[in-house]
Amino acid sequence: MNIRMTSALVGALAVYATTGLAADDTIKIGVLHSLSGTMAISETTLKDTVLMLIDEQNAKGGVLGKQLEAVVVDPASDWPLFAEKARELLTVEDVDVIFGCWTSVSRKSVLPVIEELNGLLFYPVQYEGEESSKNVFYTGAAPNQQAIPATDYFLDELGIEKFALLGTDYVYPRTTNNILAAYLKSKGIPESDIFVNYTPFGHSDWSKIVSDVVALGADGKKVGVISTINGDANIGFYKELAAQGVSADDIPVVAFSVGEEELSGLDTTNLVGHLAAWNYFMSADTPENAAFIEGWHKFIGDDSRVTNDPMEATYIGFNMWVNAVEAAGTTDVDAVSAEMIGQEFPNLTGSTATMLPNHHLTKPVLIGEIEDDGQFDIISQTEPVPGDAWTDFLPESAVLVSDWADLGCGMYNTETKTCVQIKSNY
Repeated sequence: MNIRMTSALVGALAVYATTGLAADDTIKIGVLHSLSGTMAISETTLKDTVLMLIDEQNAKGGVLGKQLEAVVVDPASDWPLFAEKARELLTVEDVDVIFGCWTSVSRKSVLPVIEELNGLLFYPVQYEGEESSKNVFYTGAAPNQQAIPATDYFLDELGIEKFALLGTDYVYPRTTNNILAAYLKSKGIPESDIFVNYTPFGHSDWSKIVSDVVALGADGKKVGVISTINGDANIGFYKELAAQGVSADDIPVVAFSVGEEELSGLDTTNLVGHLAAWNYFMSADTPENAAFIEGWHKFIGDDSRVTNDPMEATYIGFNMWVNAVEAAGTTDVDAVSAEMIGQEFPNLTGSTATMLPNHHLTKPVLIGEIEDDGQFDIISQTEPVPGDAWTDFLPESAVLVSDWADLGCGMYNTETKTCVQIKSNY
């Protein structure tokens, strides 16, 4: 969903990574993450996460007595190229599963291909919901596992009375903010107290927008910002807040696209005290998280490298897939998908993730406060929340449910008792 905003040198990477074993001796895993272009800094980390998990699983003996083989392609932050590379993975490379995509537009580009070819995609990033495909397992957060709880925290804990919904101009922020605007109105917040603004990727001049946000509080009401701003634009946004003398105490910001990797290597002076909502933070104090961080540092060869939420989502999805393949006794997509539903696996924050019939996970919701070392102080954590594919706060979605176990449908209309096949989210 979001775009990482830190800068780092991304070296030249081979398009394909193979183990050198004969095809019959391996199970092929497609890795569909950008290794070049705007998204490389985000997605290269997830590519490395999958490679780490493959190495660890191979050290345990592989799966079904076979070693796992990574087939890495580079869709180069080009949304149509994601579809082409997905088709290449399924038809030329004959992979058994794909781990990949980041932005919603890349996922939506891939979706018709994997449905046509009956592929299997694990999507590890928080997103806008309003989707449920039989060929996708969504291991990132749906809006009710991030956006809605963060809004509740603003309302209930911070007493926010006016809301600035600031986002980058694409499907994830727009759909999420449509849901949040409807939710806020259901909570009694008048439309006049909800300010919505979208900016292009890479937007840099925040002076007028921040001035408009500050002006919201001219009547004395408490203002808060819910941010779906993505990528490098975040740097300029937080700097402008500081330039106008706005602190987290004055106007708190809760971000859905700012995590440890965004903060890594940055001067966090302007961000301290602001918030982020995720389902995982590196600062989680559990044995599982300590082992994951240790394994990551060993694999990547750099103890300064941070972990983040999409990495945990990749970790959970990968391990559930391994267990489902073992239970099914095959990598056949339909058999594995059936075994995926009901899979349980410990998350890294102290509870258990369960895969639901709607192909979404149960996930705890964490609110973290940014500290000066670029880590998060976890100030709120819930029990695992079931992911909801279709929001209750948009009328056209409130009547829809997803159930691939009993109904065999991702978009079942509870009023007409029919399975809808196509729905546009644009």
